[in-house]
Amino acid sequence: MEDLLEGLLLGKVKLRELDSLLGDPNRAADLRLEFLRRTTGADLKPIARSRLDFSKLVGWNIENPVGEVSIPVGVIGPLRVEGDYARGTFYPLLATTEGALVASVNRGATTITMAGGARAKILRDGMARAPALLAPTAARAAEVARWVSENLDKLQKVVEDVTSHGKLLYAQPFQAGRTLFLRFVFETGDAMGMNMVTIASDRILGFLKKRFPDVDPLALSGNVCSDKKAASINWIAGRGKTVIAEAFIPGDLIESRLKTSVERLLDVAWRKNLLGAAVAGSLGGFNANVANVVAAMFVAYGQDLAQVVESSMGITTVEPQGDGIYISLTLPSLEVGTVGGGTRLPYARAALSALGCVGGGDPPGVNAKKFAEIVAATALSGELSLLASLAEGSLARSHERLGRGGGGSRGATTF
Repeated sequence: MEDLLEGLLLGKVKLRELDSLLGDPNRAADLRLEFLRRTTGADLKPIARSRLDFSKLVGWNIENPVGEVSIPVGVIGPLRVEGDYARGTFYPLLATTEGALVASVNRGATTITMAGGARAKILRDGMARAPALLAPTAARAAEVARWVSENLDKLQKVVEDVTSHGKLLYAQPFQAGRTLFLRFVFETGDAMGMNMVTIASDRILGFLKKRFPDVDPLALSGNVCSDKKAASINWIAGRGKTVIAEAFIPGDLIESRLKTSVERLLDVAWRKNLLGAAVAGSLGGFNANVANVVAAMFVAYGQDLAQVVESSMGITTVEPQGDGIYISLTLPSLEVGTVGGGTRLPYARAALSALGCVGGGDPPGVNAKKFAEIVAATALSGELSLLASLAEGSLARSHERLGRGGGGSRGATTF
């Protein structure tokens, strides 16, 4: 070990070589951390390996590991969900460092539950990958697009030869000059599916190259997917799962639990979520707090963290209904899964297990859809509570009590 450490410090050994040289990714992680400690002089014990077994993660989830980080995890609930896949009472987990978030979402969840629960509906389900192809002319690019549309069955066969879990649903052609973007949309079962659709799209490009040798498959991803970026295409056409969560909250609960009036809540909701977002020129941000909840759940349940960008695009509506309100949250591009990626990590599997949707479902896809409905209902809970807090005027006070060391059980009682 000392010889390897000296080699690292002298630049004769590369960090990436340690796994094979030691034959043990865990020892390699410890040595990398020691190298960092000696190089930087920092105390790195807080990020040292403690629970994770890197022999099961290198080659799947991480390269050049040095350790792991801990993030506080809180529970909210009970949250009643009545969806097509999630039906019952759940206790979702939020991983966050922001004081007041868990308390606020908890207030929204328990209020929704007292009102009869949140209804959830998945409208679309399909993961997209959009390669860019360069044709000699615009006319040739249009010819390729037409051929793809008329021969989708041939491309579906290519995908079937690659994976038994993915299915090509359709292809959406977009063209700029002689550059053709083919937005392939796939069914991916319980996987979020990014790796699956990337491999499948690569095979399709190989097939198209043989059919159209004069067309260059320029880039496997041409940004029309659009992955890990806020984009109108995902807002309009959807990517991953398009989910709606909704609830009716009677006036007495708004007054007793949320400490505001129906009229005030309605006014704040449309002026903030819709008018304010319009003035700001928001792209997908017609909501109060969605990214906070989606990010916290993505961390807790082993989801792809960068996809919080498009997964948190959403529109929250609040309308008068009876003596109370109807509130809904539409997430057009929620990209989640229950198999593959970070869901392999022990903590993520445990968290998903507590929701009853760990691993692959029977039939395939039902677990990921159940999880998506729970995420949407939890985010709706956050929307309700934050809007009420703004209407009540308690937002700053809540963060003073729960986000600046003044909290504990004393401050949490308002939520």
